[in-house]
Amino acid sequence: MKKWLFALPMLPALAFAEDTLDSGDTAWMLVATAFVMLMTPAGLALFYGGLTRSKNVLNTMGMSLAAYAVGTLVWVLVGYSIAFGDGDLIGTGKILLSGIDSDTLSGTIPELLFVAFQGTFAAITVAIASGSMIERVKFSTFVVFAALWIVAVYAPITHWAWGGGETLNFGEIDFAGGTVVHINAGVAGFVVAMILGRRKDYEKTAIKPFSPILVVLGAMLLWFGWFGFNAGSEVAADGTAASAFLVTNVAASLGVIGWILGEWIIFKKPTLVGGASGAVAGLVAITPASGTAGVGGALIIGLVGGFLGFLAVSKIKKMFKVDDSLDAFWVHGLVGIWGSIATAIFIADYALPEDYSLGSQLVSQLMAVGLTIVYSGIVTAIVYFIAAAVTGGGRVDEETETMGLDEAVHGERNLNL
Repeated sequence: MKKWLFALPMLPALAFAEDTLDSGDTAWMLVATAFVMLMTPAGLALFYGGLTRSKNVLNTMGMSLAAYAVGTLVWVLVGYSIAFGDGDLIGTGKILLSGIDSDTLSGTIPELLFVAFQGTFAAITVAIASGSMIERVKFSTFVVFAALWIVAVYAPITHWAWGGGETLNFGEIDFAGGTVVHINAGVAGFVVAMILGRRKDYEKTAIKPFSPILVVLGAMLLWFGWFGFNAGSEVAADGTAASAFLVTNVAASLGVIGWILGEWIIFKKPTLVGGASGAVAGLVAITPASGTAGVGGALIIGLVGGFLGFLAVSKIKKMFKVDDSLDAFWVHGLVGIWGSIATAIFIADYALPEDYSLGSQLVSQLMAVGLTIVYSGIVTAIVYFIAAAVTGGGRVDEETETMGLDEAVHGERNLNL
């Protein structure tokens, strides 16, 4: 069963000749695109900035800003063509948006609007990966890495899942980016973190968040933007978009509860940082299922997602020796895997095809997850080594790391008192 049975509007290549512009769909997608734009340079920047240490806040936020700017540039130059152009393994024919003008439609909306919407996904995906490598990766290396990674990793995986690539489309259900965004970003960040090595004071001194206030504010902006992320992925103002909107809100709320319950049970202290992280985990978990799950499914997906994220960060992570600075793999990668598997299990009756088979769909989900992990892992490593070679090494020197990248690299402080 092909993924586009669940999200046909995601595929502009399948637009029919009779498609006409729908002003309601267009208006909603303009708003949804603005929602998702807010997620990277505002929501994620504040969330990650609050989680890092005071000496690296601006550098960490700067990577989200740079990811959005560079990601937007690369997307309109070549990324969109690779992701949504004609072709099997990769798309072609739309370099510099060739052949697209203000009258070109993608379903019932202008294709230029679809380009903009999908570009916000590309940008936030590489920005999420930055959370694994902060406090030690060169800013210049990350900028080059972000540009190359969107072209070599994000765009091809998008093409296989959403853009019409047949050979490597295993029929998964990924309504809004479980494999394409979250597993992809989590694996990429984890790989770069392994290559970079640990921060020099990792597990030697307490590493505390700069500002839980910023963490919560950033998470709430992400939550707000996620309505555009998930409900916007229907690319129409209809009942499926409304359902995606509702289950997104429900799963995020249950993610908060799941994470806080874990803290309360094990550490006896529910934290605001934990609650905010739980919201993100719940949002990650529901993303691939947001177009097909009902409220009942969202309750379970979000609750398990929040609790799993807590267990991963507090317990499972310690079994590994990788310094994933802000737990991008554990919150996005691992919880994203749960969400992708749960997508096959929790399908609302109204979204269930007549020929649906849970077993075959689970196989499809696992094959897509496996492809994403393997491809993203291998090609991310190659991209990182290229970026590091271009910038004269990928890791900052010990003096810069000790001083903090804010002052050493950017010549700024987060507060001037």
